[in-house]
Amino acid sequence: MRRQLSARSRLTLLYTSLFAIGGVALVIIAYVLVLHSSHAATPKTIPRASRELEACLRAAQTREVPSVIGKCGAIYIAGAQTGAAAQRRATADQLLDYSLVALAGVILLATLAGWILAGRILRPVHRLTAAARAASGQNLSGRIALKGPRDELRELADTFDDLLERLEDAFDSQRQFIANASHELRTPLTLMRTAIDVVLAKPAPTRQELVSMAADVRHAVDHSERLLSALLILARNERGLAVHEQIDLAIVAEDALDAADLLDRRVHSTLEPAVVSGDPVLAERLVANLIDNAVRYNTPAGEIWLCTRTAAGSAQLTVANAGPIISPADTDRILQPFERLNDRVSHNGYGLGLAIVASIATIHGGIVSAEPRGEGGLCVTVAIPSTGPVRMTSA
Repeated sequence: MRRQLSARSRLTLLYTSLFAIGGVALVIIAYVLVLHSSHAATPKTIPRASRELEACLRAAQTREVPSVIGKCGAIYIAGAQTGAAAQRRATADQLLDYSLVALAGVILLATLAGWILAGRILRPVHRLTAAARAASGQNLSGRIALKGPRDELRELADTFDDLLERLEDAFDSQRQFIANASHELRTPLTLMRTAIDVVLAKPAPTRQELVSMAADVRHAVDHSERLLSALLILARNERGLAVHEQIDLAIVAEDALDAADLLDRRVHSTLEPAVVSGDPVLAERLVANLIDNAVRYNTPAGEIWLCTRTAAGSAQLTVANAGPIISPADTDRILQPFERLNDRVSHNGYGLGLAIVASIATIHGGIVSAEPRGEGGLCVTVAIPSTGPVRMTSA
């Protein structure tokens, strides 16, 4: 297989070729200009000017020829023109020889300088290559941190550093997610094993003890099933949308309110058309999770506010609930998987409800924002690009 030249060699060859072409063109132009610097005609043969001038001088002394002065002048001019032409040609030939020697030397210097400059220009690329080779799933901490002017190579290095940073955050988030999921899945398994071991440790367990064990196991199985369902939704969302249908969030919210177990919560709904394109099943899960979160982490006989509308080209769904005071710092992490606030640990939740909401909104091209309410509780707003209005719905 024919070996390809390196980028440094190709750049050096390019610099040298351009310099050589320019140098040759300059030498040719200089040679032509020197050779044709005078418009005087050059005789084909060199006259024997010295002998004729001697004859002219003798004739002028004896005055044998009346026009001898004019003849001598013509001979002198012809000799001067011949000498000038010969001198020009000799000068041009010398100039050509010296220029070619100088050009060869300068080309060698240009080749060396081009090789050095190409190495300096490509140094960031070598650093980028080394950083890419050193990067792995276990080590993404390396950065190029290129200094100097903000040119194309600096932008490339900065972009690569940003890519490594995003990958590092993604890998850390994935590792944390796996660890949390393993912990959450291990908990119901531990409960089931404990309930079974307690009953099996007895020589003759009663029917009531067996029924109690079965109820504990069933409860743990239900817990695991709901957790696995939530994890599967998150995993499915990583692949993006597979269904694109027109969905009115107002209709979805109205149906979710009818199906939800609101306990003693009082709901205030304002449902205006909010049409998006996406997966109806995921849209239902998004609204259901927001309502469930508002019901679960509310105060007894608390209130829930549900609103859908279209504004600034986006369909907006807002769910707010009363509840304990939440600090702004906590709202920054509440949308992450398995994140629970200190006052929410006692509730029967997985820390995945709002994470699923954020995941569904993201694959629909939307964003989720959470803000604490001054009176206590949380306000969550989902904004997804709107695809147009549909019929009005009743609240």
